[in-house]
Amino acid sequence: MPLRDHFHPPLSLRRQWTSFHGAWATYLSGQLNRLLPPGFFAEPLCAFVTEIDIATFDDNADVSIDNNGYTPPPPTSTVMMAATTDTVEVRIYHQEEGPQLVACVAFVSPSNKDRPAEREAFVSKCAAYLHEGVGLVVVDIVTTRHANLHSVLMSRITDQAVMARGADLYAVAYRPVAGNDRTEVGIWEEALMIGRPLPTLPLWLKTGQSLPLELESAYEQTCRELRLVSSNGVGT
Repeated sequence: MPLRDHFHPPLSLRRQWTSFHGAWATYLSGQLNRLLPPGFFAEPLCAFVTEIDIATFDDNADVSIDNNGYTPPPPTSTVMMAATTDTVEVRIYHQEEGPQLVACVAFVSPSNKDRPAEREAFVSKCAAYLHEGVGLVVVDIVTTRHANLHSVLMSRITDQAVMARGADLYAVAYRPVAGNDRTEVGIWEEALMIGRPLPTLPLWLKTGQSLPLELESAYEQTCRELRLVSSNGVGT
């Protein structure tokens, strides 16, 4: 099924991209759970940032808390934290000795590519996954922003000259492998295009196994379940 533009009319007027991304992550989790060996599981995580009224902070100023007679001094300064950003992911865990994150599929949202602070938050999270040995796939189908977060991530994690492809839409798989003194990262890049099918990429687990991440089949299922296409594959 060809990739569609979920961020511009006519489709953006009929469906919310947040709902589509959430459903895509859910169906992809189901696909992976059918492939994962015993002891592993995948689950979706979707958290979209909303604007917070600054008055919300003032509402908490008069809350009385019993501190056993202790009155803290006023802060030496008060600052606003840097912007957080959307999270749309499929996280894969290993259940041995408690759930341990072993892989992640991260879907890029418009806010992830918007302001410098939000781009920084997304790239820092991805870099942290790789430094921890977590296999990663980043999928970007956002057509309303043009920042290439893969290129920024490459600049962050390596001091070598890496020619990251400058495609606006892309899917990239990363496999971090720890060496004696440094971590080597294998990279599988695929440029995406509206009107073209989505690729299958390797999803590497921290434990060494790999799975085929079939983006196309999960995307097609999402389109059908949300009635973006009819039963014969034609757009509705």
